[in-house]
Amino acid sequence: MRFSRLPLLWRVFVINAALLAAATLLLALTPVTIHASIALVEVADLVVALGLMLALNFLLLRPVFAPLERLVGRMGTVDLLRPGQRLAETGGAEVATLVRSFNQMLGRLETERRASGRRVLAAQEAERLRIARGLHDEVGQVLTGVLLQLDALAKRAPEQVRLELDETKETVRGALDEVRRIARELRPEMLEQLGLVSALTALSTNFADVSGIKVERRFDADLPPLSDEAELAVYRVAQEGLTNIARHSGARNVELVLEAGPSSVTLRLADDGRGLDGAEPANGGGMRGMRERALLVGGVLAIKAGRGGGLEVRLEVPAEGAG
Repeated sequence: MRFSRLPLLWRVFVINAALLAAATLLLALTPVTIHASIALVEVADLVVALGLMLALNFLLLRPVFAPLERLVGRMGTVDLLRPGQRLAETGGAEVATLVRSFNQMLGRLETERRASGRRVLAAQEAERLRIARGLHDEVGQVLTGVLLQLDALAKRAPEQVRLELDETKETVRGALDEVRRIARELRPEMLEQLGLVSALTALSTNFADVSGIKVERRFDADLPPLSDEAELAVYRVAQEGLTNIARHSGARNVELVLEAGPSSVTLRLADDGRGLDGAEPANGGGMRGMRERALLVGGVLAIKAGRGGGLEVRLEVPAEGAG
């Protein structure tokens, strides 16, 4: 039986037994003697022998416990948003079995995380749709009714009151436009009706109008087709990225790019703002949500410092039917 296949207990026992046997043979076969009153030379011999034995014991036991140390280290750093992190099944029988069980547990957790993530995102989209319809159908209709009533009152009111009513009407119109804008952000109808390019064009145009940040768009002409889930993921990542730019970057210019690959589409969103300031990208709710969406459609998300400063968000998603 190979030594590495022995149980961990027996391997530790064999190593220590071998060291003790070697020390016994060394004392038996060498002219070293220890008197009742130990001399200084004998103390030095014992200290040297003990040091050698401990050093050999450590060197022999270290490869036995190294896989356990790697396992403990991976347990502290594993991130289910970065799937595929596995350990080599090395070491003795128990250690290899433990590592194999850990790898299998990671696989089950990643599968369950994807399934639960899809359910959560589906629930979020359904709730967004419900709120958008409520804003459009209920709040929008109420505000429209208020405008009609103000128009009717303005026709019968004196000149001074009519001017005040006109100001009120402008305020209500502004509120109505804001409600419609929020409803469009919650439910990207243009994505469903006209596709990803038109939806991103409308999103970036509205972003530029509201924030005052210049947006340069560049979309490849022949983009491979994407699934509905992948298109929604690209749209939501672009939406979250633009929101982060407006809130935190202090940028003046933004570049929004859709690039076609052999079997994928890449979204690139870069700004000229403050960037990371030498720090790692934050993993708050927005960033984590983008990583989650990328993972659930089989995409890859990278957030890094831009080439010319600022921050760059890059999302690559597989085309429909791609492996």
